[in-house]
Amino acid sequence: MQTGHEKTLTALMAALAGTNLIYGLGMIESGVTFDYAQLVIDDEIARMVKCVVGGIKVSDERLAVDDIARVGSFGDFLSLDATMAHMREQSQPALIDRRVREDWEERGSTDMYQRALVRAREILETHVPEPLPDDVRQRLRDIVDDADRELAGA
Repeated sequence: MQTGHEKTLTALMAALAGTNLIYGLGMIESGVTFDYAQLVIDDEIARMVKCVVGGIKVSDERLAVDDIARVGSFGDFLSLDATMAHMREQSQPALIDRRVREDWEERGSTDMYQRALVRAREILETHVPEPLPDDVRQRLRDIVDDADRELAGA
């Protein structure tokens, strides 16, 4: 079984190689077991890969050449307006905790799987699926009815 880092690297390599299908989200034990927390983790990894594969937008503003020249080596780039304006364009993981250890420990020292399990349970308890359009529901009903008739005649 791959670790989280190995799954991320595998997904990233597949995406950069031109693959446009991510398979097996939520599966563990070679697909024998489905794990909702793993599905939430895999979803986050897929979103991050999608962000990377989308490319990096390059412009004079985004390169911030003037800001870099003004601030200089070892300056504070985090407080610049340009940094603040563009930092949210990166993937925004909800499960990966990038805080320093002391802050992480203060907030309970939970690992990614524990946070994903909480999120999975929250989704299962609160999600209300969007209803299918009537024509789609009818088409699915027709498919099931056709299959039932075919199996009854078999």
